Amino acid sequence: MRAFVFNGQPSRVVFGVGALDQLGAEIERLGARRALVLSTPEQQGSAEEVSARLGARSAGVYAKAVMHVPIETAEAARAVARELQADCCVAIGGGSTIGLGKAIALTSELPILAIPTTFAGSEMTPIYGITAQGQKKTGRDARVLPKTVVYDPNLLRTLPAKIAGPSGMNAIAHCVEALYAQDANPITSLMAEEGIRTLAASLPKVVSEPNNLDAKGDALYGAWLAGACLGMVGMALHHKLCHTLGGSFNLPHAETHTIVLPHATQYNREAAPEAMRCVARAVGNDDPAGALYDLAKAVGAPLALKDIGMPREGLERAAQLATENPYFNPRPVQYEGILALLTSAWRGERPSAAAQRSAA
Repeated sequence: MRAFVFNGQPSRVVFGVGALDQLGAEIERLGARRALVLSTPEQQGSAEEVSARLGARSAGVYAKAVMHVPIETAEAARAVARELQADCCVAIGGGSTIGLGKAIALTSELPILAIPTTFAGSEMTPIYGITAQGQKKTGRDARVLPKTVVYDPNLLRTLPAKIAGPSGMNAIAHCVEALYAQDANPITSLMAEEGIRTLAASLPKVVSEPNNLDAKGDALYGAWLAGACLGMVGMALHHKLCHTLGGSFNLPHAETHTIVLPHATQYNREAAPEAMRCVARAVGNDDPAGALYDLAKAVGAPLALKDIGMPREGLERAAQLATENPYFNPRPVQYEGILALLTSAWRGERPSAAAQRSAA
């Protein structure tokens, strides 16, 4: 018998085509009367539509969310929430917008209602991240976990393929790391394997068949599982690398996760055999790292860090930052091995077991 600890997260999920129609009732359930609607500048139109749905319950729209939640943006949004006397936040968008809602909740305890329009998974976690002085720092706090999440595949009808693919790969990364987390348990492992399986099967359809609501619904389901896993267990090497690259080099979040995932998977392959067997079953391939790289390629996602703005001369600094204060990882996090991993990811190479062994 295996001993384990399982911590469930107290979130309410409303899922299905047309679920957004229940928004008013869900705001009422929270006991809120003045909701601040958050979005990125690109999704301001969607935020305005949500505000209109809320009518008198809307305190206004703040459409200035950006990647990695810079501390300046967080403080400005907190000030607006106070000024408008908001008593909850409605975050419509991906990880950047939901992350901004979390930054507000962290200091005000305003409840968050999240409406995901990507597969980021942030909506299911008590994890927040704020970037200050060139470094992104993350933490866990029950106050930032959204109270309610509304998943509506209708909202993904216009999601561009170039966003959908990396966003889904980002979700898969949460599942892969949940399988070898320090506090992994049989429940989250079941959810993680199902999340990988569902996302791997649905993402190619999501990007090639824009009007396939069933595929988008399946991918949202997988993203829900991925986010739930991330919220219930710890993170490891993959997330440490992505937080370092994103916070210190301002690389795009989902694309960075997409590129790093196959290489981090290969790095940990021999040290986490049971986790890799789960990934292999989920993707239907005995080469998990290679299969994840091939999936990213199939959905048209970027494959090389050099193609998303990572400078070659920054790899050594990134490797140093990632090894100075590492997260738990099944394989020891050592500078030379991490530099080799990042170099391969920078070039966009398909992960090779032989190359990893020679770099170890």
